[in-house]
Amino acid sequence: MALARLLTVVERGGQASGDVARLAYATTPPYTVGITGAPGSGKSTLANELVRAARRGWPTPGDRGAADPLPQVGVLAIDPSSPFSGGAILGDRVRMQEHATDPAVFIRSMATRGHLGGLALAVPEAVRLLGAAGFPLVVVETVGVGQMEVEVASATDTVVVVVTPGWGDAMQASKAGLLEIADLFVVNKGDRPGVHEARRDLQQMLDLSAPTDWRPPVLTTVATSGEGVDALWDTVAQHRAHLESTGALERRRQVRLAQELRRVLTARVLADVGALAAGASFDDAVRTISEGKLDPYRAAEDLLDERAGGRARGAG
Repeated sequence: MALARLLTVVERGGQASGDVARLAYATTPPYTVGITGAPGSGKSTLANELVRAARRGWPTPGDRGAADPLPQVGVLAIDPSSPFSGGAILGDRVRMQEHATDPAVFIRSMATRGHLGGLALAVPEAVRLLGAAGFPLVVVETVGVGQMEVEVASATDTVVVVVTPGWGDAMQASKAGLLEIADLFVVNKGDRPGVHEARRDLQQMLDLSAPTDWRPPVLTTVATSGEGVDALWDTVAQHRAHLESTGALERRRQVRLAQELRRVLTARVLADVGALAAGASFDDAVRTISEGKLDPYRAAEDLLDERAGGRARGAG
């Protein structure tokens, strides 16, 4: 499939990835739902059920019908990287086999490639690419690495944080950054003991947080049976409507674009640093510093001035 090959190009990075990104960024981005949580909280099963609900379309308030049918749904499942190949090793596509025969659902596992926070650097570009390919909704499921990663918030419009009964106290949740990223809380595995205590802890945590125009709802689901998933999808739609009506959706996306631009600039600067470090002038600078004739700060300025001068001569 051409889309799969383009996503591979984006995931590998480099000049070819930039060429693909330029085309994708000229299109309207899809609506994105991020699902994050600790390992074992049932994120993959919940994502699987959420896709099933989403295929029926965006719900209208007070109506179980679909006012805006979703012809296609994309899923980006962020997995740990293989230490040998660098590829994704969990393979969420295996856990979503029931959608494998649905031509309107596209599932792609993406490797973290060692990136801290559990979110691949290529995810924003991949989301845009899926939007350009005609997917109005993209679900991003992150890998649970240590504390719940907060970086998913930088790539999605609605962030769903999944916890389980017995997940821990509110202090740990605050340390993990849940208050800053969660738009919805889901207590999954709601058929187990301790679900009421988990909901209580979350509500108390929200009571202590600074008030905003959107208080994250706390929902309960049993993803293995689908219980509560329709209510979750309805709440996602309500959050989307809230973002659109208040202008917060556009503001969030502007912030994300600024973050993406910073990442691109950082990558370009690091590439320049790598080029400088591989040159003869760098070795000369190290030798001069070791002789006590120059300090690292002045040496760095000289190297940057030399590179800037070389670029100016090349442009001329």
